[in-house]
Amino acid sequence: MASVHPASVAAALSAYLRTRWAHATLRSRAAIESRQCRGFRRLVDHSRRETAFYRNLPPGVPPIIDKALQQSRFADFNTAGITLDEIVAALERGEDRVRGHPVGQSTGTSGNRGRFVISERERFTWLGTIVAKTLPDALWRRHRVALALPGMSSLYRSASEGSRISLAFFDLARGIDSWAGDFARFAPDTLVAPPRALRRLAELGLLAGVQPFSGAEVLDPLDRRVVEQASGRRVREIYMATEGLFAVSCPHGTLHMAEDVVRCEWEAIPDSRLVGFVFSDLVRRIQPMIRYRMNDLLELDPDPCPCGSVFQPVRRIEGRVDDSLVFGGRMVTPDVVRNAVVDADPRIDDFRIVQTGPAKLRVALPASLPREIDNKVAAALQRALQPFEVDDLKLDIIRGIETPTDRKLRRVRR
Repeated sequence: MASVHPASVAAALSAYLRTRWAHATLRSRAAIESRQCRGFRRLVDHSRRETAFYRNLPPGVPPIIDKALQQSRFADFNTAGITLDEIVAALERGEDRVRGHPVGQSTGTSGNRGRFVISERERFTWLGTIVAKTLPDALWRRHRVALALPGMSSLYRSASEGSRISLAFFDLARGIDSWAGDFARFAPDTLVAPPRALRRLAELGLLAGVQPFSGAEVLDPLDRRVVEQASGRRVREIYMATEGLFAVSCPHGTLHMAEDVVRCEWEAIPDSRLVGFVFSDLVRRIQPMIRYRMNDLLELDPDPCPCGSVFQPVRRIEGRVDDSLVFGGRMVTPDVVRNAVVDADPRIDDFRIVQTGPAKLRVALPASLPREIDNKVAAALQRALQPFEVDDLKLDIIRGIETPTDRKLRRVRR
């Protein structure tokens, strides 16, 4: 890291060591909760002193916030008073800093863009944390890591400044087939990419021996099966968003919440085993994330993981609240219709479902499937939606599936 300021090297190394120490020493839920309570108090105390929004609040637990509130009062939510207009203007000029602070934005593929500001120290703290959770042997072993992620910001590229990790970036917007040859020549041992990219590279025969990490989109079991067969490795997940890092899979493939750096409050979803969550990032200070409601749906796993970690295991990330279907005012989470279609026939290895009206669904299936499957899919969906009292369900089952290159893959949409 010769070209990096020594303070940045120290921040990354310190975060790496703290993360490994936390994984080794936090062996009970009580220990995790005690650590989170202390971190939350420090976070709130700092924000009340340094951030306009929290400085003006009455004493007590801060309120739950969301993306709309934070983005509408952006300057009040960061200690530097940087405005949203300043960030937008800088990014449009191709710059990734405002007043010396790294800034960035989400891809905007699932709605309006989210913008963020961090400090240089936080950027390298993030790097040390993510490396410790994904490549714990990075201090003594070299790695060749390929990243094919949307919205490549300086947050990701900071990893390329390390001497023991060789990074190559591949642009999803160009189309996977256009850089498949370059990917093969780079010969990575590790790949971080959305499931659609992992699956396409698997179909091209380019994943043999590569450790795949799925990120940026929901990992569907249909894609997991294809990628694991092609790579010979268990797919691991990195669950992060513009708002922060939330979870990383252990070597057993179990997704564990990053409870050493985030604190979550779980919210039950009616008529579902899924939950939403409100989180607080215990590390960030420039733009504190305190009791921020995410729009994601998760299924928690009540069983302990064989790896021995007591960090909360997640059975799966199901999607977004916005992707839930609505029939007669009742919400139907994406897993209900997804499972119905996949279980209808073992030959179904891909699908798309879009709610197009109050009681109308359009289901797209691969062109190679015979028409006899349509009746199975229709019957399975009727059964799945019966408990939700969906009357006069109308189905349009078509053939042909398009995989997007410029936006996130969402198999179920409303």
